[in-house]
Amino acid sequence: MTSTVADADADAAPAIDAGASRGFGRLLLAEWTKLRSVRSTMWSLLLLVVLTLGFAALFTWLTVSQWSRASPSQQRQTLNDPVATILGSGFQLSQLAVCVLGVMVMASEYSTGMIRSSLLAVPKRTPMLFAKCIVFAVLVFIVAEVVAFPSFFVGAAILHSKAPVALGDPGVLRAVIGAGLYLAVLALFALAIGALLRHVAGAITGIIGFVLVLAPLAQLLPGSVGKHIHAYLPSEAGHLIAQARQGPNDLLTPWQGFGVFCIWTAVLLAAAVYLLNRRDA
Repeated sequence: MTSTVADADADAAPAIDAGASRGFGRLLLAEWTKLRSVRSTMWSLLLLVVLTLGFAALFTWLTVSQWSRASPSQQRQTLNDPVATILGSGFQLSQLAVCVLGVMVMASEYSTGMIRSSLLAVPKRTPMLFAKCIVFAVLVFIVAEVVAFPSFFVGAAILHSKAPVALGDPGVLRAVIGAGLYLAVLALFALAIGALLRHVAGAITGIIGFVLVLAPLAQLLPGSVGKHIHAYLPSEAGHLIAQARQGPNDLLTPWQGFGVFCIWTAVLLAAAVYLLNRRDA
């Protein structure tokens, strides 16, 4: 009898695990269906591609055409890390598309009331949020990498006469892949803001404040305090992963900066999970 019960339990355990796995797989499929069926997803990602490629080529061309007029410090900065010059200009603007889309992926469900239908279909709220995060982050990472490599090759060809750079140079491949990693984590950061505020306009204002406003304000703070606050802000720390090497004024290495950004994002997502389970839809 004991052997029979033990055998039955052993057979039941894989079945339960398989059922849970299939259930989460359906969640991923449902979130993918919701994401791709919304027009804002296509337009935001298209804007990401156009802005990244266009501005990477434009600003790299301007760097070359104005080379003789640039200050020695600007020339040294470009020569020290050409990949940061190529990718920085395009992704600096295209990240706004990711911020807006990340907010809308979560906050728009509250504004339209779709969140009620989602929670009726999936009473356990945490797996639903995790599935949304995984699908959205993977999508942004793939699109970002698809556009990062062409942007690098176009920019490198334009910049070759002044600051030659190749994908095999130290830190370059990591920086190109890092651009996609940065935007993927930024997507989760924006999604977390949308989940916390649950209001599209307010969340977009909040994420743009984090990305564009806080950094210049922190630079106004005097002494080492201002430098450290500026260095540990989410976007300022995170974008270091898209640089081939640590700059002379950077307090963090590329991987350290990316780690700080991941910590910021993890804290916000943890708060979003807590409030999602505590608040009414």
